[in-house]
Amino acid sequence: MSRILPPGFSEREFEAALQRFSAVIGKPHVITTAADLESYLDPFAPGNAAAYAAAAVRPASTEQVQAIVRIAQELRIPLWTVSTGKNLAYGGAAPRLKGCVVLDLKRMNHVIEVNEELGYALVEPGVSYFDLYAYIRQQGYKLWIDPPAPGWGSVVGNTLERGFGYTPYGDHSAMQCGMEVVLANGELVRTGMGAMAGSSMWQLYKPGYGASYDGMFMQSNFGIVTKLGIWLMPQPESFLLCHARFRQEADLEMIVDTLRPLRLDGTIQNNAVIEGAVRWAAGISNRERWYEGDGAMPQVAIERMIRQLDIGWWTLRFALYGRKEVVDLNYRIARKALEKIPGADISVKRYASDTVPAVEPSAAGDKGQAGIPGLAVFQMLNWRGGNGAHIDFSPVCPATGRDAMKQYRMVKTRAGEYGFDYYGGFTAGLRHLYHIFAAIFDRGDVHQAEQAGELLRVLVEDAGKQGYAEYRSHLEYMDLVAAQYDFNDHALMRLSERIKDALDPAGILSPGKQGVWPASLRGKKT
Repeated sequence: MSRILPPGFSEREFEAALQRFSAVIGKPHVITTAADLESYLDPFAPGNAAAYAAAAVRPASTEQVQAIVRIAQELRIPLWTVSTGKNLAYGGAAPRLKGCVVLDLKRMNHVIEVNEELGYALVEPGVSYFDLYAYIRQQGYKLWIDPPAPGWGSVVGNTLERGFGYTPYGDHSAMQCGMEVVLANGELVRTGMGAMAGSSMWQLYKPGYGASYDGMFMQSNFGIVTKLGIWLMPQPESFLLCHARFRQEADLEMIVDTLRPLRLDGTIQNNAVIEGAVRWAAGISNRERWYEGDGAMPQVAIERMIRQLDIGWWTLRFALYGRKEVVDLNYRIARKALEKIPGADISVKRYASDTVPAVEPSAAGDKGQAGIPGLAVFQMLNWRGGNGAHIDFSPVCPATGRDAMKQYRMVKTRAGEYGFDYYGGFTAGLRHLYHIFAAIFDRGDVHQAEQAGELLRVLVEDAGKQGYAEYRSHLEYMDLVAAQYDFNDHALMRLSERIKDALDPAGILSPGKQGVWPASLRGKKT
């Protein structure tokens, strides 16, 4: 493959630019060889969905980020910013636009502060959930983090992408407080109370005074976040990990309608998870054990799998936290409500506050509910064998049984048409559900990869016709997902474009992210 260059650059011009980057961060941290740039490809790219970086730069400080941004603005070199690049199933570290220089922030990996008394951390983008967890344990702080399913990702990156976890602090964007941001002109801004020099409140009160901008830098290309505050959960006195199994496919509707009031009134405090049978089975087995044919597993094979593994068609996983007497009361309330669903099979394990749950492989997700990061979710990659990969479809769903069943049927049916099993489930916020479906495929099978890509495209369109849209998207579908937000002839996108043009007139920051392109590229093939 010939060398990739930024749009409009000659070899000589780009070499001169790389020398300027090297002067700022050191030549070893400017990545240019094809072999080294492979880590900036999407490892789970569906079909031909791949954009190649021209180079990558790895700054170690905010000041170095500012210098790189100023050079990029002067020369009009597009930058694609990643924290650690572990956002797999959504594009990894790959850019949207061919020829971007990836601004890789993984060397900025300092836990700047953890305040045990007030329960917060201030971190740089390269700090992973594993890193923050280890730091807190080493210091002996009585605090919990809230990890997403794969714990190797960046705290900053996951929060900015509105990721979620499974404790009462599971809404990561809501738990964020205070940002430091480098703008496209290299200027440094601190949001909220951080706008006051020497403030003691930066990680304590998000709004500050006047307009509040934190949300503007989430899932956007308006600035580069170099520091972020995140609230941490005080270690509870005790906690219960609960499983409720349900044997019928149609039970989903009753599960959601039973769960919703328990979430709204605070009986269940965390982001409870409703997992489908294939999602549960993929953690402890692989597909060929149950079905060796082509296409999606037939109903009879799924039912046989459920019986032999003794699992539910749906499994509700939730936890209860706090003082023992409160936990016990909430458990009695939750159990009484769930037992009204015919055939409910409920089990529970109690843990002291400082206990690390010893969970079976089939329930590895329980560690996330105890604030412990892990990587057990990647067992799913073995489901279809070969070189496993997946791409996720992530619509938001109203927290009603009717809507959940409607989305489930829509996704399962369409997935079956393309030869994919329904690996998915719902995570319950207060008034909404995150519906996460993964199309699992073998990267070595070109047809499977292409089918996965086409399936995701069709699902986005199907959902849009039903009034549903994704909260998060793979790079390949960002424009398509953004197009679903079409009120008043896409007024929201026009607003985003006006902000983009004002803050980043040269269009150098992450062009195309969430469908927001610089003026020079709008409407053009990318």
